[in-house]
Amino acid sequence: MTLFIAVILILIVQRLIELRISSRNYKVLIREGGVEYGREHYKYIVMLHTLFIITMIFEYLMRELYGKLSDISYLFLVFFALLQIMRFWVIHSLGKFWNTRIIRVPGSDLVKSGPYKFLKHPNYVIVALEIFCLPMIFGLYYTAIIFTILNSLILYIRIKEENKVLIN
Repeated sequence: MTLFIAVILILIVQRLIELRISSRNYKVLIREGGVEYGREHYKYIVMLHTLFIITMIFEYLMRELYGKLSDISYLFLVFFALLQIMRFWVIHSLGKFWNTRIIRVPGSDLVKSGPYKFLKHPNYVIVALEIFCLPMIFGLYYTAIIFTILNSLILYIRIKEENKVLIN
C-alpha cells in the first residue's frame, strides 16, 4: 500500500506542477496574441483525468491484494518511469508552447525538435500509455480498460481539433 500511496501522491504533485506551468505558459501565449481553440471539450479532459485518479484509488481500496505486486507490475512501474522522462522531454521541447489547452500564436512556427521530430503528437501517445500503464502496476484492470477507452474518445476529438489549428 505504501508504494501505491507514494505513486498517487507523486502523480498528483506532478500534475499540479504541470497545471502551474500550463497556466504560466497560457498567460504568455495569450499576451503574445495566442488564440485558444477546443475550449468546449477541455472540461471533459479535466474531468477524465480527475476521475482517473479517483477511480484508481477506489478500485485499489476495493481490492484485497494490497502490496502484492508481480514481476509484470515492476515492468509497468519501470515503463511508467520512462514515460515520465518522455513527458519531461515533451514539456522541455515545447517550452513556452507547452500547454494543457490548444493555443495557437499567429505567425509562430510549429516545434519540430525533440520528440516532435518523430511524432506529431508525442504528448498524447505518452498520456495514453500512462493511462493504461499506471493502473496496471497495481492490477487495476477496470480502471486501465475503462479509462483507456474514454481517453481514446476524448483524444480523437482533441487531436482532430488540434490538427485543424496546426494546419492554419
